[in-house]
Amino acid sequence: MTSIPQTSFRKTSEAESAYAWVRLFTALAISTLGSVGMWSVVVALPAVQAEFAVARADASLPFTLAMIGFGVGAVALGRLADRFGILASILCGAAALCAGYIGASLAPNLWVFAFASFVSGFGTSVTFAPLIADLSHWFTRHRGIAVTIVAAGNYLGGAVWPPIVQHFIDTSGWRATHFGIGLFCLATMTPLAFVLLRRVATHTHEAEGAAAAGELARLGISPNALMALICAAGVGCCVAMSMPQVHIVAYCGDLGYGVARGAEMLSLMLGFGIISRLASGFLADRIGGVATLLIGSFLQGVALFLYLFFDGLVSLYVISALFGLFQGGIVPMYAIIIRQYFPPREAGTRVGIAIFATILGMAWGGWVSGWIFDLTGSYRAAFLNGLAWNLLNISVMTWLLLRTRQARLAVA
Repeated sequence: MTSIPQTSFRKTSEAESAYAWVRLFTALAISTLGSVGMWSVVVALPAVQAEFAVARADASLPFTLAMIGFGVGAVALGRLADRFGILASILCGAAALCAGYIGASLAPNLWVFAFASFVSGFGTSVTFAPLIADLSHWFTRHRGIAVTIVAAGNYLGGAVWPPIVQHFIDTSGWRATHFGIGLFCLATMTPLAFVLLRRVATHTHEAEGAAAAGELARLGISPNALMALICAAGVGCCVAMSMPQVHIVAYCGDLGYGVARGAEMLSLMLGFGIISRLASGFLADRIGGVATLLIGSFLQGVALFLYLFFDGLVSLYVISALFGLFQGGIVPMYAIIIRQYFPPREAGTRVGIAIFATILGMAWGGWVSGWIFDLTGSYRAAFLNGLAWNLLNISVMTWLLLRTRQARLAVA
């Protein structure tokens, strides 16, 4: 039997090395490519609705299932990365993306298309939580900025993919476009994945695991209790986050400014969100993930508060830019926090669970804001609801920050 070269499974502890930075920007490319699964469903919605002759609410089902698939995949592919390395997760994700898009292109009805969207959403998930968790192993001094650079990939994808998808839908139809996207993702993500073949040395994991165990022990709560608090915080911040992101277009239409202005504001949020993610990474490397998340959550609440009092066109552009600048760095901080309190071997699974919680928050927040609007005829109560959920996030992070500092003072 031909032996497999041991170098194929070589493990290394090249944290902060040149290879670590190559790995980082390779992961960013994979994240940008694979994030198409989050944006193409929205772009294709009108064409799919017209072909299947369904109501707008029914045509929105594929997006909902894509987000559910994204959440499920974050946990499943994160766990796979913990056991077998990120290469296995990316290959599975790329295959799922390909299968989902090709399946969607052949869908005879909306229900098959929606299931195919779940599959592609599952595949897309590898480009966020599992990649973030993997990159956190390769950086120590610059872990914050490394994590947020990778996390910015889905925002970059949001800037790049929609016009490309719309162009091909207009020229070739949505079926051919989906078929092409599936093949393109498989052809580009697969070779890039092999750049990430190496794994961190076992002794590095053991040392970081011991440090994390010490941090958790000083908190005086169980791992599951801390994980539950992190998930509650994730739901809280993202219910608040979803209000402007999901409803700003409709809100501008209701105010008489037109939906095009709302779409511009949403684009502005995402653009400033990239700046926020990178800036929060630099800040986290200096003051830690908990403090950085707390600052972001507090400022997100300030922006939501401003929406209550200012609804002029210029004011909404300014507040939307501020909202993107304040909230963009919040979600990646959960990965930094988990790496502080949990062992590296659990990073993929636990980061996936935290991201799943944020997805649930976005889904619930988007729906409940619409329900509140239908009930009251105004978005004012929906903004207040967002502020209340944001307070939950602030409360959890304040407790965690104070508890950690008290524990460290007691040891000192």
